[in-house]
Amino acid sequence: MGKYLLVAHQTAERQELLEAAKELVAKDSRARFTLLVPATPAGDLLTWDEGETKEIARARAQSAAAWLQGNGINVIGAGIGDADPVAAIDDEYLAGGRYSAIVISTLPPGISRWIKMDVVSRLRRKRPRTPVVHVVAKESDSEEAAPTDREVRQSKRRTDKHSGL
Repeated sequence: MGKYLLVAHQTAERQELLEAAKELVAKDSRARFTLLVPATPAGDLLTWDEGETKEIARARAQSAAAWLQGNGINVIGAGIGDADPVAAIDDEYLAGGRYSAIVISTLPPGISRWIKMDVVSRLRRKRPRTPVVHVVAKESDSEEAAPTDREVRQSKRRTDKHSGL
C-alpha cells in the first residue's frame, strides 16, 4: 500500500491531476494520497498579504481534496505549505511524511511559475530516491478550468458574509 503526495495549487482540481492519481490507483488499489497546496502568492493581485494567501491555499486544499475524494481518490490528508513548492515538500518530509512518489501538477510552460522556478528538476535532485511525476495541465476552456484565486476569494467572502463571520 503506497502513500503518495499530490502537490498542486491552481491545477488541484484539473482532470490531468485526477488521471495521474487514478493511474497510481490502477497500479496500487490501496493507494492513499495527501494533497499539499503551497501558499503561492495570488498572482492576479497588485498587492497581497500572507494571511490572505494562506486562506486561498487552505480553501483550495479543502475544495480539491473533496473533489478528488468524490472522484474515487483516497485522500487521507490535505494541507498548505510554504510558497516555494520544494520548501513545502521539505517541510512535509521534516514533519514525518514519507511517500512512494510525489506528483507535481503545474500549469503549462510559459504561464507556470513553478516551471520557471525549476521546481521539478530541483525536487528530483533533492529527492533522487523518490519518483517525481510531473503533470502538466492543458490549457483549457473556462468550463474545464479550476476556479481562479480571485474566484476562490470571492466565494469565501460570500460564504463568510452569509455565515456571519
